[in-house]
Amino acid sequence: MTGESALAILSRRVALLEAEGAVRRVVMDYFRLCDALGPSTPMDSLGGLFARDAVWEGKGRYRKAFGRHQGREAIVAMLASYTDPPHFRMNGHYLSSETIDVLDAGHATGRWMMLQVSTYRDGRSDFRSAALSIDCVFEEGAWRMSRFLTENIFSRDVGPWNDEADISVPHHDAEEGA
Repeated sequence: MTGESALAILSRRVALLEAEGAVRRVVMDYFRLCDALGPSTPMDSLGGLFARDAVWEGKGRYRKAFGRHQGREAIVAMLASYTDPPHFRMNGHYLSSETIDVLDAGHATGRWMMLQVSTYRDGRSDFRSAALSIDCVFEEGAWRMSRFLTENIFSRDVGPWNDEADISVPHHDAEEGA
């Protein structure tokens, strides 16, 4: 027994859960904004998700594609290059297999598996998977990403994700049930 009070233990556990939730929200906000990158994307909001001296980098195959960007301004400039004209007609990121470890009051690290479906400005579509490792710090009163590492697992060209076919639903006569 450490002599720590039950209230102190609960307080510490609540703080860890709150930090974990804040880290999750920062990452989800990032991908929500990336799914709609275009001329109206609030780049200040996107940049605010990163620490001042953050690093965003690709690993393996993604190193060649995306490179390495250090500092909030460099990261925002890289992301802004996708906005005008918009690089994506449609983009969706889906995260799973999440683990978030809050290391202390100001540092956390998370890992996710990501699936991404995209249709590009030129009409090509692809499906890809990546392993994400994202470190976060508590800076300027908020949790922010300090290191964003993405490594390609696989990539696959596909046909168009979206078509104009009617959505299949059971037919109900308008008079039915009246």
